Amino acid sequence: MPVIPGQDSIAGYPADALLERRFELADEAATDAFGARFAKAIAEQRQAARRDGLQVQLTGDLGAGKTSLVRATLRALGHAGRVRSPTYTLVEPYTVATPDGELALYHFDLYRFGDPSEWTDAGFREYLDSGAVCLVEWPQRASGLLGVPDLAFALEPGERGEGRVLTAFAYSNLGKACLERC
Repeated sequence: MPVIPGQDSIAGYPADALLERRFELADEAATDAFGARFAKAIAEQRQAARRDGLQVQLTGDLGAGKTSLVRATLRALGHAGRVRSPTYTLVEPYTVATPDGELALYHFDLYRFGDPSEWTDAGFREYLDSGAVCLVEWPQRASGLLGVPDLAFALEPGERGEGRVLTAFAYSNLGKACLERC
């Protein structure tokens, strides 16, 4: 889990979240349902004239369901094409049509980063500043260079190894408004 230097943490995130919620995702259908609720929250925020970007950091072990959750969210937003894990490409761009116009989304996977400076060297900062929705897997590999996210999703195995548990933390008013709708 990422730790932002100088802050107390809960599941590796700062303790001063505006809102924290826990979701039991018993199976793939539950993950898809959460992705659909999250997609709806993103769309509703855009319709409320909020054009700000949204940074969502996703943490969890290999196979925890990070890419599955991103895939469910993109599908619910109307993306009909293939959703690939950006493990090798580092970032996959998507554009979906909304009633307010096109919405740009970027799906990052920083697993292969060996050094935090690779984030800076890759020039990814501009994506975070572009007003797009940025979904970042393995943010801890950038060692705090991403800043505090609007939302952080920590995925862990469920009790007795069944399903998964998603603990969500909101750190901005935009993130809080989205999380309240989930």
